[in-house]
Amino acid sequence: MEQITVKASQSSYKVSVGAGIRHKLSELLPKSYQNVFVISDTSIAPHYLDDYVSSLLPDAKITKKIIEPGEAAKSKDMYFDILDSMFEAELDRKALVLALGGGVIGDLAGFVASTYMRGIDFVQLPTTILAHDSSVGGKVAINHETGKNLIGSFYPPVAVVYDVDTITTLPEKEVRSGYAELIKEAYIGNADFLSQLLERKKLDKENEEQLIEDLSLGIRVKTKIVEADEKENDLRKFLNLGHTLGHAIEAEAGYGTFTHGEAVAIGMLFALELSERRFGADLRLGEFRSWMERNDYPMHLPDLSAERLVIRMQMDKKSENKEVHMVLLREIGDPVTEKVDHDTLHNAVTSFLERMRRA
Repeated sequence: MEQITVKASQSSYKVSVGAGIRHKLSELLPKSYQNVFVISDTSIAPHYLDDYVSSLLPDAKITKKIIEPGEAAKSKDMYFDILDSMFEAELDRKALVLALGGGVIGDLAGFVASTYMRGIDFVQLPTTILAHDSSVGGKVAINHETGKNLIGSFYPPVAVVYDVDTITTLPEKEVRSGYAELIKEAYIGNADFLSQLLERKKLDKENEEQLIEDLSLGIRVKTKIVEADEKENDLRKFLNLGHTLGHAIEAEAGYGTFTHGEAVAIGMLFALELSERRFGADLRLGEFRSWMERNDYPMHLPDLSAERLVIRMQMDKKSENKEVHMVLLREIGDPVTEKVDHDTLHNAVTSFLERMRRA
């Protein structure tokens, strides 16, 4: 088992990554809890909820809220529905929320915990590769009709318990989605890790030892950044490499057309192309494109409007006064946030869409 300590302004917490550790949950929590509220979804709860719950105190009161999976769950209606259930369960300020699932569950449960009685403890129990990113760093949110994660807060968990056994049952699409965030972290903070990923023939969810190493390396990159910039004032923006166009594609194509990680991978391809043109750096772009192709990332885009994508990119949280600020790379491991003017961006997106439609 790997353990990584994340130092947050409110408190520090441990991220535990290992195989079978769901059976040791109580040992990995900072204290004991008598009242526990579990939020999970119908795709995860039947497989793993009992394993996690059985390791808690035998006399603890357990309340379960099982919802339908998918991005649509991160809504205002679901947020208030869960709050209603928490009040019905008579949770007090010493209760614990367990977020058992992927990034959607983690974001939703964390935001609920951050606002219930002005904040109660919560623990992230990620069950996807993608959630290694969202479960660390304390960003929690729900969506608004205008865009993703626009209603949220910075609220760190008291622990993250990451059992890689839960990953072996993931569909290949979700494996791709998670590894897009891992290779993003490698690009911005670990050139050796990037080489390992680019040179690997295929992604392998069955190799638990490899998974633990990959996840730990990615989490260490993120930890270093969030410790230096917890509230996303500066350095933390670098974690959004690929997200400016990626989020726009997710929304414009319709949530569910691409997974979050697939959209981010496409957005990274765009950002790396723009970076090479702007800074003249060798970012191993051809190798990255080949890595995407041999791991079956979508390389063909539907008929999307460049103008509408640019408008959505202007809504990105890094943008200021409708001026798009994108994370680019001066070189591998050297990210920077750059303003991209409307004409340059529109032309670049138009050209990129044309090439991706022909792919």
